[in-house]
Amino acid sequence: MLRGALAGAVAAGASAAQSPLDRRVFGVDYDDPELLGKALTRGPAARPLGLAAHVLNGAAFGAVYSAAAPSVPVAPWARGPLAGAFEGVATWPLVAVIERVHPARDELPQMWGSRHAFAQMLWRHVFFGALLGELERRLNPPEDAEEPPSAMVVSTNGHGRVEALVTAAD
Repeated sequence: MLRGALAGAVAAGASAAQSPLDRRVFGVDYDDPELLGKALTRGPAARPLGLAAHVLNGAAFGAVYSAAAPSVPVAPWARGPLAGAFEGVATWPLVAVIERVHPARDELPQMWGSRHAFAQMLWRHVFFGALLGELERRLNPPEDAEEPPSAMVVSTNGHGRVEALVTAAD
């Protein structure tokens, strides 16, 4: 779970780093760290605190993901993006609540009911999930995985492992 948390933290940081680009693409000036930071404080500390909260959320999600992902009956490459999309769609209704109760609601863009905001949210969560899934897969390879080809012992004559020769004769 620790490696999953690390993967989630890195993926959340990367998601925050790419957000200026998706803000331009989707035309919605929404930023996750800003939302989180302005819920905690106002002023210059809002952005760093919001980024820290965003990365911590990603770490928590990554830890849970690493524990649950192996039991999900989906191709390993699809688990991360699907988990990210599921989390985004499941929490999307909270946007309506946030727009009513957030302390900085007047400073945040209107998102509820916006197709562009929904598409932006979905993109961010799929991006996050894809990074999380791949990083977690690399940090936590399955225990029954075969050795990578570069780590296999090969004879100097280029014909492979002696064990394979012996097993083939049996």
